[in-house]
Amino acid sequence: MDSAIDLSDPTRALSLPHIRYQLIRLEDTVLFHLIERAQFPLNATIYSPGAIPIRNTPSTNLSFMDWVLRSQEELQSKIRRYESPDEYPFFPDAMAETVLPPLKYPKVLWDNDVCVNEELKRRYVGSILPQVCTDVGRKERAEAQENYGSSATADVACLQSLSRRVHFGKFVAESKFLQDEERFVQLIKAEDKQGIDEAITDAKVERKVLERLRLKAEMYGTDPNMDAEAPRKINVDAVVAMYKDHVIPLTKVVEVDYLMQRLKGTKWEARMALARWLFDH
Repeated sequence: MDSAIDLSDPTRALSLPHIRYQLIRLEDTVLFHLIERAQFPLNATIYSPGAIPIRNTPSTNLSFMDWVLRSQEELQSKIRRYESPDEYPFFPDAMAETVLPPLKYPKVLWDNDVCVNEELKRRYVGSILPQVCTDVGRKERAEAQENYGSSATADVACLQSLSRRVHFGKFVAESKFLQDEERFVQLIKAEDKQGIDEAITDAKVERKVLERLRLKAEMYGTDPNMDAEAPRKINVDAVVAMYKDHVIPLTKVVEVDYLMQRLKGTKWEARMALARWLFDH
């Protein structure tokens, strides 16, 4: 099976088995990047705007990590990363003209403006990292002595993989909508967000995700050449909590918000407009 989602075939891209496979692969990607980040201290200074002067960019008010993230996104936009419907930049204003011919993907998702990257980044810096990162048992030292660059580089990889995982909820939502259009149309018309949330939630699947993630974190976080009592490369409980408290809830926010926009430009929206006109007149 292909390692990347097949966006050239909308039917396959929206099949639940294919989506589940992609989500499982993304679990591995997120976990591997977190393990890389966990080897460094928190280095809280890199998340504070203005705390680290950035040479040759005196006008920036970004934190060091945001500057690295924005710079990476600007570069990656030039090689078409953000033309893919499963990629969302944290800094849309950094998007640049591509140096490669543009890609023409068939329409897989409905037009929407759903993006939770700001909230994701806020949670990543404020809640996820403090639980994941190594406690070095001392105060942070000057920037010349810390792994600021390495930490920020690892943060970019973590944030981008988490963003892709969370926004993959749009594919899940579209697939579920197509499987039960009548039910979802009624919920969307009624603006019943709670009903939509209940319709997309499968508690059994969520439990399986957390169980699988715990097993992977225990496996990948252990060096087979080390003593069994040696510390793990990552806090397993922190990884599970990240998914339970942040990844899964944010994915559901994406799914619900996407579905709330799903009727725009459709026959159902036209009927809703007509019904409102008849009611008003």
